[in-house]
Amino acid sequence: MKFRMCIPLFFFKLILLGSSVSCRRPGVVNVGAIFSFNSVIGRVAKAAMEAAASDINADQNILNGTRLQLIMEDTNCSAFIGSTEAFEVIGREVVAIIGPQSSTVAHMISQIANGLQVPLVSYAASDPTLSALQFPYFFRTTQSDLYQMKAMADLIEYFGWKDIIAVFVDDEYGRNGISFLQDELSKKMLKISFKLQLPTQYDLISISDMLNKSRMLGPRVYVVHLNPDLRLRLFKVAQNLHMMTSDYVWFATDWLSTTLDTFPPENQGSLKVVEGVIGLRQHIPQTTRTKAFVSRWRKMQQKDIVNSELNVYGFYAYDSVWVVAHAIDKYLKEHNNVTFSSSDKIREIKVFDGGKHLAEKLLDTNFTGLTGQVQFNSDQNLVGGDYDVINIARLKIHGVGYWSNYSGLSLLPPESLKRKQFSYSTLDQKLGNITWPGGTTKKPRGWVVSDYERPLRIGVPYRASFVEFVTESNSSHKIRGYCIDVFDEARKLVPYDIPYRLEIFGDGHSNPNYDDLIKKVANDVFDAAVGDIAIVRDRIMIVDFTQPYAATGLVIVAPVSNTKSSAWVYIKPFTGEMWGVIAASFVIIAVVIWILEHRVNDDFRGSPRRQIITMFLFSFSTLFKKIQEKTVSTLGRIVMVIWLFLLLVITSSYTASLTSILTLEQLAPSITGIDSLIASDSPIGYQVGSFAHRYLAESLYIPESRLVSLGSPEEYDRALRLGPTNGGVAAIVDELPYVELFLSGQTDFAIVGQPFTKSGWGFAFQRDSPLAFDMSTAILNLVETGKLQEIHERWFCKADCAAERGRSSKPKELHMSSFWALYLLCGILTLTAFLVFLLRIFRQYVRYNRRQTEPSSSSSSASSSATCSKFFHNFVDFIDKKEEAIKNMFSQHTNAQAQVN
Repeated sequence: MKFRMCIPLFFFKLILLGSSVSCRRPGVVNVGAIFSFNSVIGRVAKAAMEAAASDINADQNILNGTRLQLIMEDTNCSAFIGSTEAFEVIGREVVAIIGPQSSTVAHMISQIANGLQVPLVSYAASDPTLSALQFPYFFRTTQSDLYQMKAMADLIEYFGWKDIIAVFVDDEYGRNGISFLQDELSKKMLKISFKLQLPTQYDLISISDMLNKSRMLGPRVYVVHLNPDLRLRLFKVAQNLHMMTSDYVWFATDWLSTTLDTFPPENQGSLKVVEGVIGLRQHIPQTTRTKAFVSRWRKMQQKDIVNSELNVYGFYAYDSVWVVAHAIDKYLKEHNNVTFSSSDKIREIKVFDGGKHLAEKLLDTNFTGLTGQVQFNSDQNLVGGDYDVINIARLKIHGVGYWSNYSGLSLLPPESLKRKQFSYSTLDQKLGNITWPGGTTKKPRGWVVSDYERPLRIGVPYRASFVEFVTESNSSHKIRGYCIDVFDEARKLVPYDIPYRLEIFGDGHSNPNYDDLIKKVANDVFDAAVGDIAIVRDRIMIVDFTQPYAATGLVIVAPVSNTKSSAWVYIKPFTGEMWGVIAASFVIIAVVIWILEHRVNDDFRGSPRRQIITMFLFSFSTLFKKIQEKTVSTLGRIVMVIWLFLLLVITSSYTASLTSILTLEQLAPSITGIDSLIASDSPIGYQVGSFAHRYLAESLYIPESRLVSLGSPEEYDRALRLGPTNGGVAAIVDELPYVELFLSGQTDFAIVGQPFTKSGWGFAFQRDSPLAFDMSTAILNLVETGKLQEIHERWFCKADCAAERGRSSKPKELHMSSFWALYLLCGILTLTAFLVFLLRIFRQYVRYNRRQTEPSSSSSSASSSATCSKFFHNFVDFIDKKEEAIKNMFSQHTNAQAQVN
């Protein structure tokens, strides 16, 4: 009976004992740690995790007496070894795994963690593709490279470079990181021009081969995304290849700062090889706890517990252990124990039963650690994303600024900006002074034409008309013109040599199609195009243009003149000089005719007042052919004939010119602008090869039947003179520079209305070519220094500027140059008649004087001066006498002598 009653009591005690065991908190919780022990990150992480475990086990406020035990395994940087170690660690009843540090290994172990539902917490795997969607048990306690690549893209944009070369290791970490960088750059209209991959086990030879190939490329901005390398092999090879000079720019992701932070003080001389490099370092706030941990690390170094300097991954590894500890503590408070059971997938391994619940506790993590606030977002990445921007100069690591996901680049640390409720603006992006490779503080241009690169193939239009802009000389085959001179002068201002080769586009018989030329640039047939190329919408979609070097636009040229009559229109036929010569001619003729007629013609005698009036009335009356006084002397009649012929030519020319002016002024142009031109049905001319044809037909919808192609200024002139009714055109639509050049030799045509499109001429380059920016800067320098205007005047303003002459509608005045020969002939004959008259009168006077002096020949002679004065007065009195009286006196004197004999 007693035996029967003891059996139920025994089983009841056994049940109570089992129940108490299952509800009791475990004494030890195992946590796995899989990483590479002998690596830059691993050596620091191992000591940091051990320190964290020690601190956790010594803290009575967490785990409540349960000891956290780390089970560490070395992956030796191998995904295969890491996988085997993961199975081994899981088999040792761990509730979570910390690590690995390699993104490649993390990809593999995450698959295992997913299958066995074991949380995986990594403090160094930064590959952004390790996402919660694919790996729901993967938690990242370091910054994702997504943020780092955003920071790198902001840096490149800040300095203004458009093309970069990416150097990366060919694994998940390298490929995926650069892929995200490319995405971030594309958002800013920047790009990775070339991707240079290194094998995972690269050596000096592979680095040298890769860098040598990159020297043949144009970009000189490098972004290096590798694993930490204590030997800094890539930069040593770059230095040997003279690629650490002022022509190059080097950016490095946080692998470089991790490497440099690990260097002991005595090894700081190694920084010389990375002089001028700009890098990123994950930002660690300088708090009291952080400083205390750094001090603790130094004591551990002094005790030979650690043999490496501390880097940021030491902080993240330390916090990772605390993350797991906080999650386990929450789990134990809720479930009070941890249990394991055989996996239904791998029965040989016992797996933690509460992996899913522990992952939920991990996602709720929120505490302040050494790295700042530790909290996960929905992607199971750390909230935040802050980086230090560092610059290596003078053998030291200098902090030149910060980057955060909400404020961009700044001189203030992210935590202070958060406190100030900082509002992000691109205008606030600032960094400190940068020292670039070669020790210079001047920002490198970031792009050169390499000595190893082929010369630029520059297409040049082979124009058949308006060859002043650009064409090839038939004799010397030299390409010359205004556009070529502008290009040459701009090229001199680009601070590096540009080897190039000009290649003719077109046959020279007609102007080439400029749209086809631009398409050849876009299709890599040409690297650039130089010439009179208009910047229009369709073209800028496929190529990049420089700053315009010439303002242009479509204008209308037609036969027009000024319709407003002037009150002084009657003086327009002659220039002022011509009017002066005509007035002087009337005065001279009046004097000459008076001299020749005074002694023989009573009409030219009388009182001095009457003679002056008669003299000038006679001269001016010849203009109207109403002459009352007749010429008597032979010489006077000869002079009058010459003068009347000259006057006939002058009055006929005046009448014709005035009639032309008045006629033209009555002809009002039928075309006043583009609207009236469209409304008319008249033919419209355009230049062969110009975009004007496409614009008129496609934008203004003018029928093709009205458009007439013209190939040269001569054809322009002929078509405009013929007019729309005689097989010509009513107007021509062309770009302003061509029209100005055409009008420079014309006076019968002018620009009608205002330019109805605004554009400019520029040089075309392939999309995203840095040369377009550099040449634009050079063109602006030409404008500011006045050199561009000098080139324009050298080609188009040798006498008068084309714009001044082309736009002038003043009628052509008659100049003295048109009549000088006739005036010369008239002057010579008039002077000859005058000289003959003087000779004749002088002979008469000598004869007259002899007759007067014979009676007084015996008298004493007067003084010489009195004799000369008396001679002059007698000569004037003699000229004033009528020639008939003198002849009668000579006749009487002759008769008297005959009677005496």
